[in-house]
Amino acid sequence: MSLMWSVKVVGLGVVALSLSLELLGWVFGRCRRRRTVNRVLFFPSKVACVEHFSCFCPLPHGEETSFSCLLRHILSASSSLDLCVFSFSNMDLSRAVLLLHSKGVTIRVLSDKHYSAITGSQIGVLRKAGVCVRCDAGSVYMHHKFAVVDGRQLITGSLNWTLTAVQSNMENIIITEEAELVQPFIKEFNQIWALNDPAQ
Repeated sequence: MSLMWSVKVVGLGVVALSLSLELLGWVFGRCRRRRTVNRVLFFPSKVACVEHFSCFCPLPHGEETSFSCLLRHILSASSSLDLCVFSFSNMDLSRAVLLLHSKGVTIRVLSDKHYSAITGSQIGVLRKAGVCVRCDAGSVYMHHKFAVVDGRQLITGSLNWTLTAVQSNMENIIITEEAELVQPFIKEFNQIWALNDPAQ
C-alpha cells in the first residue's frame, strides 16, 4: 500500500510540474510578444519642424506632436503602404510617401477623382514619380481616409491629408495593429483598387 501511495504521489508531482512548466512558458511567451500598437492622435497638431537634419527655421525642433507621430508611423513602412484618401495636398506627407517609394516600398494610392485634380493636390506629383495611383471613378465621393502600413498597421480617422486638416481642424486619427480591425480595411482597399483598374 505504501509503494502504491508513493507511485501515485510521484505521478501527481510529475503532472503538476509539467503543467507548471507549461503555464510558465505560456506566461513568458505572452510577456515577450511585442505589444500591439494602439494609439490615438488629435489635431490640430502643434506646429513644429519635421526636418531632422541641418534645419535653421524658427520653428521648434525635435518635439513630439500628433503630426510627427503620424509621419513616424507612415515612415515605418518597410514593404508596403496602401493609402486611401479623399484629399491629399500636404507636402510633408507627400515627401514621406515619395521617400518610401525611393526606398523600394510598394505604394498604392487611391483618391477621389474630383479632389485629385484641385490646385495643390499631390496626386499628380506622386503619379509623376512613378507611384501607382488610381482615382475612384464612381458617381459618389471616395471619402475614405486610411492607410495600411505593411499589411499590419492601420492609420484611420477624420483627417484628410491636407495642411488645413493638420494645422487648423479638429480631427482625429487611430493607429492600431489589431488584426480584426486592419483586415476589413485591407479588403475594402483591394475592392476599390480592383474596381478602378484602368484596364477594365
